[in-house]
Amino acid sequence: MVCHPSEGWDPGLKTNMKQKGIYYLYILASKRNGTLYIGVTNDLIKRIYQHKNNLIPGFTSQYNIHALVYYETYNNINDAISREKQMKTWQRNWKIKLIEKDNPMWKDLYGELSPI
Repeated sequence: MVCHPSEGWDPGLKTNMKQKGIYYLYILASKRNGTLYIGVTNDLIKRIYQHKNNLIPGFTSQYNIHALVYYETYNNINDAISREKQMKTWQRNWKIKLIEKDNPMWKDLYGELSPI
């Protein structure tokens, strides 16, 4: 899924991370070892802002899944989408191991994102 701009984005909060040809696969969590959500976007800061503020109706707003716990970058949207589809078939414990490899405390990485 490629995310597109929508209402509710406050550009004054953070500059976007949208760069031509850069795509992000990301994992959100409701809490440590909680419910997980996997998505793809071309503007990570904006997309996570939308999730955190329940601007996107659906799974993440319904289950309060707002913490960015993992992400990867890609130069090709097809590679990002393929990785998303692959990870959605993974066993839950594989996803948890991937998250904990780089983020053992399940820290919300959103605050650490650097605007481009």
